[in-house]
Amino acid sequence: MFDFVRKHTRLMQLLLFIMIVPSFVLFGLQGYQSSQEGGEAVARVDGHDITRTEWDNAHKIEVDRLRQQMPGLDPKMLDSAEARFGTLERLVRERVLVAAVADAHLTVADQRLARELHGNELIAAMRGPDGKLDIERYRQLLQARGMSPEMFENQLRNDLAMRQVLAGITQSAFTPPGQANVSLGSYFEKREVQVARFDAADYRAKVEPTDAELQAFYDANKQLFQAPEQANIEYVVLDLATVQKDIPINEADLKSYYEQNASRLSGQEERRASHILVAVPKGAPPADREKAKAKAEQLLAEVKKAPDSFAEVARKNSQDPGSAAQGGDLDFFARGAMTKPFEDAAFGLKTKGEISGLVESEFGFHIIKLTDIRAPKQRSYEEMKPELEAELRKQQAQKKYAEAADTFSNAVYEQSDSLKPVADKLKLEVRTAQGVMRNPLPGAVGPLANAKFLQALFSPDAVERKRNTEAVEFGPNQMVSGRIVQYSPARTRPFAEVKTQVRERVVAAKAAELARKDGEAKLAAWKAAPATATLGQAMPLSRQDAAKEPPQVIEAALRADPSALPAWVGVDLGAQGYAVVKVNRVLPREAPAGPQGQQELAQYTRAWTTAEAMAYYNMLKDRFKVKVNVPRPQAGVMQ
Repeated sequence: MFDFVRKHTRLMQLLLFIMIVPSFVLFGLQGYQSSQEGGEAVARVDGHDITRTEWDNAHKIEVDRLRQQMPGLDPKMLDSAEARFGTLERLVRERVLVAAVADAHLTVADQRLARELHGNELIAAMRGPDGKLDIERYRQLLQARGMSPEMFENQLRNDLAMRQVLAGITQSAFTPPGQANVSLGSYFEKREVQVARFDAADYRAKVEPTDAELQAFYDANKQLFQAPEQANIEYVVLDLATVQKDIPINEADLKSYYEQNASRLSGQEERRASHILVAVPKGAPPADREKAKAKAEQLLAEVKKAPDSFAEVARKNSQDPGSAAQGGDLDFFARGAMTKPFEDAAFGLKTKGEISGLVESEFGFHIIKLTDIRAPKQRSYEEMKPELEAELRKQQAQKKYAEAADTFSNAVYEQSDSLKPVADKLKLEVRTAQGVMRNPLPGAVGPLANAKFLQALFSPDAVERKRNTEAVEFGPNQMVSGRIVQYSPARTRPFAEVKTQVRERVVAAKAAELARKDGEAKLAAWKAAPATATLGQAMPLSRQDAAKEPPQVIEAALRADPSALPAWVGVDLGAQGYAVVKVNRVLPREAPAGPQGQQELAQYTRAWTTAEAMAYYNMLKDRFKVKVNVPRPQAGVMQ
């Protein structure tokens, strides 16, 4: 069946076209799209499904965000099963909070939204020295994120509403100092102990396992000696650099590009200016505005008469709190940094020291003095040629990559038994890799570190029929397709091959057993005759002394009944051996004073608040009948 589809692609395309077009006519585009957007439900909240498609899209957005913030982040961390499950948990949390907002009829007042917008870092970065928001830059940044100002504000309003769900818990939680001190005192309690260690390593020389014992251990634990499935593969990568290198650049186009962009590429002219502001509040009566204008005209006449006094006049009279103390100095700025009337006037001044007339803006009346001009050096065509060529080639490559990506995707599917045709067509290198496994190997990079590509490589069609994988996007402007050349299924390695590892495991287990038995015998003897014990020097021990002893020893010492001291405790350390601990007495905790004590109390309060908020969130999950259909991954497992 699938062979017929592959060999008659054009016929199938025609049939699909005939079937699909009437469906649009009969049911509408929206209904058709809805039928495609379902997919497997990975979770359910308040009667509504979260589909795998939604999960995948949310994780892709999260990965793109993290890659922009931390370009050096290891891609394997982003593609891990734990990272993907974390995205699903965030989706579930968001849906739970949305349901809680609707259930409680929570709203956000316009005034609250306005305060949040005013303090938003994204918006604050777009305010000029005069505090005015650059609306055009604001729109452009949001547009680059696929949003309009209205969409951004609605999203912020929704976020604020969701924050209200847990705000009642987090903002009202408190812990009385008495309660905190009891808990902190218990957690940081110190005890005087003596420890005797029976290290498994000291008993290894006493272990001489026979071949029969080794064989028996191997037969009983064959799952420990599995060789995972692996494959030798071929793969081809299409990326922007590959497309870019074959793009010819015409000299005439390059010169034309230079003429059009030389100023932009050389940098913007910057100007330094000082100003005197006579402020006029927004909505001020006309009489107040005229009074402010009269004062500004008086100051203008004063500085025109004595230009050198400009800084002193600004210090005494300017109502701009950000620059008055500096004599009105605004430092260097480029176009786009100031409100439009101010910018036009500042860049309209011709010479250093020139003083403008009155400039009216939404802040009031300005008097501007041009103090410096920093013009970028205009570089010649020959100086900029390599830079221009790289930029022009990159721009053309961006356009060509989309076409090449379609060709790549179609070619690896239509000629699925070889990668050579697509490599020849797009001038790509057929690369090879040996011993590839389902999970990325240590040190793997590029597509071999991408879980989605490896999953496609080990799909039944690729393994059993040696077909090309689909084209997999493993990074921005990066696609890969691969095929298995040789496949080795998972197998149990023969005893002769793993005898050394078997012996190591047997010796380690028997040495740990000997250490435990010796420790248990000593514990019984010392309990009966404490004077015969050979223990280490007495020392204080608490949870803050993690470097002194293994955590099992610390926990055992702190759990000993303080009413029955001295106490003897045996601690099984597993593969490391055994320990005998004598707890002599409880040492009083010295409660920290000053800043350290306040810091501990604050940390305890935060922990308590987090616990209360989590308990409330779990209650909401029960109320809205949350069901996650995907099992929580084990550490280190890739999806």
